[in-house]
Amino acid sequence: MTGYSEIPDADLAALLRESDKAAFTEIYNRYKGALYVYACKIVKEEDLAEDLVQEIFISLWDKRETVVFRTAVSAYLFTALRYKFFDWVDKQKVRADYAASLQVFIDQGEWVTDNHIAEKELLSFVDRQIEMLPEKMRNVFLLSYKENLSFKEIGERLNISDKTAQNQANTALKILRTKLGTFAVLFFIFH
Repeated sequence: MTGYSEIPDADLAALLRESDKAAFTEIYNRYKGALYVYACKIVKEEDLAEDLVQEIFISLWDKRETVVFRTAVSAYLFTALRYKFFDWVDKQKVRADYAASLQVFIDQGEWVTDNHIAEKELLSFVDRQIEMLPEKMRNVFLLSYKENLSFKEIGERLNISDKTAQNQANTALKILRTKLGTFAVLFFIFH
């Protein structure tokens, strides 16, 4: 059988209704990044955006046996995220301010629901932040997290000590976490 990553959304939805955990995991992996970027644009708070996305997936799993996808899985998830956002706004009793903010967001034409575009935007932003690291630190970081080299291998390649390679990689990770948040760094590393 082919890997779940090759299964179309409609088939994953059918498997999800049968409580297939691997199908749920694939849907999660396929859309979490785009939903997070979208949520960040709506709420402007990374932690809240992450919470909203997690709530969407928790709800999806809870309703897995009865959920009906009238359109594409992605459309369902983005719609669910919008509704989750409005629920949150109601609970905060600031609906007017956020609804106006959302309307401005929509009017400016920044409404991006295509997960590929959103993921590319996130990766591009992360890449720009990595490019801003000092050159040696950037090289160590990329060798460590993108090429999966050990600190010893990095040290040999760059003619530095293993400890220096480790320190540079850890410092780069701290800088990126500060600028991007943990989720965006993990998204880059595992993408």
